[in-house]
Amino acid sequence: MKDLKDKVVVITGAGSGIGRSLAEQCARRGAKLALCDVNVEGLAETRARCDKASVLTAPLDVSDRAAVDGFRDAVVAEYGRVDLVINNAGVAHSQTIEDTSYEDFEWIMGINFWGVVYGTKAFLPELKKHPGGALVNISSVFGLISVPTQGTYNATKFAVRGFTEALRHETADTDLHVMCVHPGGIKTGIAHAARFYVGPNGSSDQSKSATEFVDKLARTTPDQAARKILADLAKKKGRCLIGVDAQIISAVSRLVPVNYWRLMGRLIPS
Repeated sequence: MKDLKDKVVVITGAGSGIGRSLAEQCARRGAKLALCDVNVEGLAETRARCDKASVLTAPLDVSDRAAVDGFRDAVVAEYGRVDLVINNAGVAHSQTIEDTSYEDFEWIMGINFWGVVYGTKAFLPELKKHPGGALVNISSVFGLISVPTQGTYNATKFAVRGFTEALRHETADTDLHVMCVHPGGIKTGIAHAARFYVGPNGSSDQSKSATEFVDKLARTTPDQAARKILADLAKKKGRCLIGVDAQIISAVSRLVPVNYWRLMGRLIPS
C-alpha cells in the first residue's frame, strides 16, 4: 500500500510509542484514522498531533472481543470502509515460567495474542471488501528467539508470528496483503508500564533490572520504526525487521537455531 491518501487506517495501541508515530505519519500522508488505546490521555495527545486529519478515537481494551467488534462497527459507521489495520497494542512481562502466575499469563496473552486475533477477525471481512487492503500485526524479535524470564512474552509473540504467517499463506491468492513486524529494541514506554518481577538473568533487583535491560536494548525511535513499517508495507513485504539488532537476531536464529542463547546470553548484563 503505497498511497494512503483518503485510506481508512485502524491502529490499536495508538496512545504512545510506535502506534502514535504510525498515526502521525499516516495522517501526514492524508489517511483517515481510527485510533484506540486503553490510555485515554495518551490517545487524546495522539489525536491532537494529527489535528489536520480526520480522526476517530475510542478507549479500548483489545483483550475484550465484544469491545473490539464494537470498535469495528463504529469505524465502519463513521467511514464506510477499512483499508489498513495495524494491530499494534502490546504489553510486557518479565518472570520465570515457574514463578509466573496464571493471572499474569492470562493478562499478557489477552492483550498481545488475543488482541491481535480479535482485531484481525473483526476487520478481516471489511478489509477483503475493497481492493488493496492490508493487515499488519506487530510481533517482536522475541517472536524469533526466546529469552530467559521472557517466556510469556515469547509465547505471545511467537503466537502472533505463527498466526500472521498462516493468514498470509491463506490469503496469498487474494488482493489482501498481510505483514508481520518484528521490532528490535524500540525507545517506547512499554517497559515502564510492564509487569516486571525479575531481571533477564534472574536479578533480585526485579523491575529496575528488567527495565534497565530493555532500555539498554532500545536503539530505534518510534518514528524510525513507523517509517520502516510503512516503507515495507509499500513494498508488500511479508516480514518487516526493524533495527540492526533485529537483523542480527534474525540471522543468528537461522544460523544457530538451537544454541543461539549460548552466544547471545553473554551479551546480556547481569
